[in-house]
Amino acid sequence: MITTVHPPLNPPASNAWIEQLVPPDRQPARWEYQLHHLTWSFIRRGLQASHSLDIHGAEHFPDHGPSIIVANHNSHLDTLLLGSVIPRPVRARFSPLAAGDTFFRNPSQSWLSSRLLNLRPLWREKPGSHNLSRLRTSLIEHPSCLLLFPEGTRSRSGTMGHFKPGVGMLVAGTNIPVIPCHIRGTFEAWPCHRKAPKSGQLRLRVGPPRHFPDHSACSKDWRDIAHELEEAVRVLDE
Repeated sequence: MITTVHPPLNPPASNAWIEQLVPPDRQPARWEYQLHHLTWSFIRRGLQASHSLDIHGAEHFPDHGPSIIVANHNSHLDTLLLGSVIPRPVRARFSPLAAGDTFFRNPSQSWLSSRLLNLRPLWREKPGSHNLSRLRTSLIEHPSCLLLFPEGTRSRSGTMGHFKPGVGMLVAGTNIPVIPCHIRGTFEAWPCHRKAPKSGQLRLRVGPPRHFPDHSACSKDWRDIAHELEEAVRVLDE
C-alpha cells in the first residue's frame, strides 16, 4: 500500500493534474481533519474485532508537533495498524505516503485517497527532489505525522530489506522526531499475493524517537540516517 519516500514524488507528465489536486504541501481543510479522525477510529475498531493486537511502546508516539514514523513493510495492513494506534490528537493529521500508481490513478480515486485517508502520492519514475523539499518545508511549517516505509515496497518473503536514503533527505539538519517501529504478523495475515486478509495476531513494537539535527544535506548523511533507522527498527524485533 505504502512505499518509501525514496521513489520520487512528482507525477508522470500525463497525470500532471494530480499535482494540482494533491500537491506535496497540500493542507487538509478543517472538515477533513474530523473525517480523518473518524476514519482511523473506525479502522481501529475493525482491527480489534478481526485480529489480536499486541502493542508495546505506543507512548513513544508524540502527540504534538511534526513527526515521521518509519517501519518495516510486509502488507497493506501495516498502514492500517499504525494509523489506528497513534495517539488520538495525531490521528487527524496522520498522513501516509502512498504509491501514486496504485492510489492516484484517476481523479476520483485520488480525491478519495487524499481526502478520506490523507494519503500523499509518491511516484517511481521521475526525479522530484524539489517536491521532497516542499514536503519537508510543509512538515515543519504545518506539523503533521508522516508515515514512511523506507524499504520502498512490501516484502515478498516477510524478511526486512534495507532502508533507502530518501527519509534522510527529509530530516537531515532538523529536530523532527523519527519514530522507529517494527511490525510482525501482517505478512502472515495479508501477504502481497493474497487478495484479502485473514485474522491473526499483529505485533507492533515502537522505539524512542531519533533526531538528526547535526546531519547535513548530503547523500552520505542521508545514507547514514537511513542505516541508523534501519538498525533501530531491526533491534525492536529482538
